[in-house]
Amino acid sequence: MINRPTVLILSSDPAFSRDLTEAWPTGSEAPEFVLLEADHCRELQRDTYDLAIAEAVNPEKHSILKHALSRTGKPAIVIHSNTAAGVCAIQGPIIDLQRASHSWPAMPALLGREILRRLQAESRAAESDRLHAVADAEATLGRYMAEMYSSVNNALTSVLGNAELLLLEPGLPAPVLAQADTIRNMALRLHEVFQRFSSLEKELSVVARESGKKTKAANV
Repeated sequence: MINRPTVLILSSDPAFSRDLTEAWPTGSEAPEFVLLEADHCRELQRDTYDLAIAEAVNPEKHSILKHALSRTGKPAIVIHSNTAAGVCAIQGPIIDLQRASHSWPAMPALLGREILRRLQAESRAAESDRLHAVADAEATLGRYMAEMYSSVNNALTSVLGNAELLLLEPGLPAPVLAQADTIRNMALRLHEVFQRFSSLEKELSVVARESGKKTKAANV
């Protein structure tokens, strides 16, 4: 899950980086900015940033940047000044945005914030799905244990009863009595452990009932 996202700024112009960072609102939602010379774009690593904003100073640099950024698969905004390329174009996770005086740097900052919000939402959804899967697995195990409780408890009762009968049997050798006593004690311990699961089925029923109520309330 993304806690504080990282925005990578690829540019050789300090003013480009300064304008972008100043256009970003400060506060708890502000990302961490990392500055990198555009010439180092071939060294990009996927896990080092969440969003890249790059400055393409000419068509050749534009092509190089797009190739390097598309290789990582991470979202990126490439700022260019080529009027022939159009104002805005989207190709996969990369947005081509023409630099215009009336929208610089507000537009790329706005797009960047929206992209990061989407990433945060996707990350929370993935974490929710993971926790839901874990809860489902634990609930399945709990239901299985609740279903098996009665059978195991009956078996333990039989073992315990037979161990008690052996201990009452006259004339048995001491080693046999010791083994019967061990069996009885272990059966008692197992019985105590499984007694803790006796209320599990009721608890699962209560949880399922409450979950059903919340689902109905949400759908109203």
